[in-house]
Amino acid sequence: MMAATNGASMSTSANMTMEQKTARLLDFSIAEFDVALLDNLIATAYDNSSRDRSAANTALMRIQECPDLWTRADAILERSNNTQSRFFGLQVLDNAIRTRWKILPAEQREGIRNYVVGKVISMAGDDVSLKRDRFFIGKLNLTLVQILKQEWPHNWPTFISDLVGSSKTSELLCENNMHILKLLSEEVFDFSKDQMTTEKVKKMKESLNVEFSSIYHLCEFILERSTRPSLLSVTLQTLQRFLTWIPLGFIFQTQLVNILLNKYFQEPTFRNDTLECLTEIGSLSDLEPQYDLLFKQLFVGFMGQLERIFRPETDLRPAFENGSENDCVFIQRLALFFCGFFKSHIKLLEDKEHQPHLMKGLFYLVKISEVPDNEIFKICLEYWNLLAQDLYKNATEAKFSTGHGGVLNLAGGDGGMPGGGARSSARKYMYGPVLTGVRRVMIERMAKPEEVLIVEDENGDIVRETTKDTDVIAQYKTMRETLVFLTHLNCDDTENIMLAKLTLQVDGTQFSWNNLSTLSWAIGSISGSMSEEEEKRFLVTVIKDLLGLCEMKRGKDNKAVIASNIMYVVGQYPRFLRAHWKFLKTVVNKLFEFMHESHPGVQDMACDTFLKIAQKCKRKFVTMQHEENTPFIYELVEQLPSIISDLEPHQVQAFYEAVGCMLSDKGQGVTIDRSAMLSQLMALPNRSWRAIMDSANKSVESLMVPETIKEIIKILKSNNRVCNMVGSLFANQLQTFFLDMLNVYKVYSERISTAVVEQGEIATRLSLIRTMRSAKKEVLRLLSTFVEKSGPPEADPVAVAQGFIPPVLDPILGDYQRNIAGARDPEVLALFATIVQKLKSHVVNEVPRIMEAIFECTLQMITTNFEDFPEHRIKFFVFLRVCVSLICWSIFALVY
Repeated sequence: MMAATNGASMSTSANMTMEQKTARLLDFSIAEFDVALLDNLIATAYDNSSRDRSAANTALMRIQECPDLWTRADAILERSNNTQSRFFGLQVLDNAIRTRWKILPAEQREGIRNYVVGKVISMAGDDVSLKRDRFFIGKLNLTLVQILKQEWPHNWPTFISDLVGSSKTSELLCENNMHILKLLSEEVFDFSKDQMTTEKVKKMKESLNVEFSSIYHLCEFILERSTRPSLLSVTLQTLQRFLTWIPLGFIFQTQLVNILLNKYFQEPTFRNDTLECLTEIGSLSDLEPQYDLLFKQLFVGFMGQLERIFRPETDLRPAFENGSENDCVFIQRLALFFCGFFKSHIKLLEDKEHQPHLMKGLFYLVKISEVPDNEIFKICLEYWNLLAQDLYKNATEAKFSTGHGGVLNLAGGDGGMPGGGARSSARKYMYGPVLTGVRRVMIERMAKPEEVLIVEDENGDIVRETTKDTDVIAQYKTMRETLVFLTHLNCDDTENIMLAKLTLQVDGTQFSWNNLSTLSWAIGSISGSMSEEEEKRFLVTVIKDLLGLCEMKRGKDNKAVIASNIMYVVGQYPRFLRAHWKFLKTVVNKLFEFMHESHPGVQDMACDTFLKIAQKCKRKFVTMQHEENTPFIYELVEQLPSIISDLEPHQVQAFYEAVGCMLSDKGQGVTIDRSAMLSQLMALPNRSWRAIMDSANKSVESLMVPETIKEIIKILKSNNRVCNMVGSLFANQLQTFFLDMLNVYKVYSERISTAVVEQGEIATRLSLIRTMRSAKKEVLRLLSTFVEKSGPPEADPVAVAQGFIPPVLDPILGDYQRNIAGARDPEVLALFATIVQKLKSHVVNEVPRIMEAIFECTLQMITTNFEDFPEHRIKFFVFLRVCVSLICWSIFALVY
């Protein structure tokens, strides 16, 4: 009879339109819900080949939005033959519980509750159903937990006792009840923040605490007597969720730890779940001293059981790479256990009795750190960083407490804390063998620093890095800090490990791009952690070996990798470079060689490293050095055209910035004519500028050639970078092309305005117009930089206000005011904010004129809505702030 009914329904639905199907399913005047029609609609929605799929999905969304559809949920769940339909029905019921529960009558709430409980019991109590419908039962459990969040404990106070009672009637039902308890714990303690009120969460936690005794005894009963693997696994998982908050008596005054260690940890099936439970227990911290002995016993017992699985000296890398998924999970959870336990209780294990167990555990963690999995390594790294920091801090405090390193040594020979220095030395000595292993791991696995631009891609090719990996950069910073602490604790050990590994690279025994790079990054990371004499000896050996390796290896990729590592290392040791001029000169000349290397990334690194060295060692280049006839900057500027001949524009700009940084030094011993040197440095861009201006004098149309505009942009950017470095000295250079630059700005402004008048706002999107706007922006940025850096003696504020500002006002302010909103540059606002802020009273008379040109037109742009022109908004309010500050300052000056 049912088959005939379904067949008739299917035949009818085949002749119905999608609109008719939707209307029928939403017609609540029909007593019996057409489940077969819903099955048909959902089957269509999930059929990738159906032409009606999109329409069916739209219909389903419309049906699901019906507020009373939940009344049909039982019919769908009971009579549907389609798995997706049953999930759909459960989703409808779940939505009603989440959103409509409080407004439903009490009898309807009770009806839903009883139905869901009955459905859970009927499906979970049958072994075949439990296996076949595992995912559906899991969703059903979540629905029950949603009801619990609404009803328990106030309207359903017997829930826990009912659950525990039913668990003892059937292992199948007990297994599902454990899943429900696990979900409940997660909902209350982990995911409750944004779903329930604080008062509600508090009551649920209190109820769980009060009734946990019965839950615990159920778990204990299962762990002691059950032989069903799936039930035991879910019980361990449920117990793990509760261990973070249950009263400590259930952990330490019962047989729980003993059962976990001696019964389940040795069983491969339950090992990972057991280890999670032990990790939660071992990570408990800030407890009363009475529990210290119990934690010691836990650790000793754990180490004894772990040694039966594998020894501390076991190489875990092959096991991890070739093992099962469970083996990999076990190693990860082992890392979590050791790190959690050591963070909370390592001081307890430093006594003489427990030291051997502590050392063994740390050696296990060293071996785990070697596993080729970055997530596991980051777990270990966090702890190694804490340990190294703690030992370093301990050693430093002991050093000062004993009077060593103090200027007057007022504390006497032994310092303020009796035996403090001795205890610190003993502690450092105790950890010594472990720290050697940690140093080796840190050096072998050092993450890539931000400065390194040469990377090996997934195909094994050496390429230039295109995007920054922020995770790797953060990991490098943590590893660098850890290795610096470790080097301070034992400098010789770090040096010996690094030099031994470098020897294996040079003789080819272990040469690879990755091995050489990680070693070089590690060498660069410990800059400043050695004494000057140690650093000299170490770095000379390193650079000598790396340069020799570069000469010895053949192939562009090999040389690119070695070159990038040399550049990174030398850039990290400015103290050594400042102290050894000949070495510094050799390094810089080598960088100039690398600037001609065509391999991707090498030139960028060479320029970046040169800039870094110029910033840290600038005085060495502008003062007379031993056995030199002139300061090196003379030689550098003279050779500049050939040095930068193969560089890209952005690299040329970095080079100019580096030389500008050298010229910014005007301290003791600097005798060069900085103004003349600046003129010589800018000779090349000045010649290019003069050639462009000569062509423009003959025909202004030459300025409209795209290549010419791009050349102007390059020249302005180079000038900007130099101006930012040399500051007020740049006034002499700016005077050579200042008026020409303003004329170029004016020409481009007029052309852009004409194009906008003729073609409308779309003209601002044309390639040529956008290029001209870029040139205008570079003019504005250069002027902003110059004003910001101006100052006596070369660019006194009065001279700047009188000589540079008046010619700027007409072309820039007039253009900004006349143009359409889309063609106005926010850099104009930034420029005048800088002028007002820097020159203050010297331009106070010009402020009304500036405000007249800027205020009203910008206000109209930003008040249309709150989304358009974000840059203009920010810079406009910055401009207003400095204007208000100037006016207040002027009034204050007049009054007082």
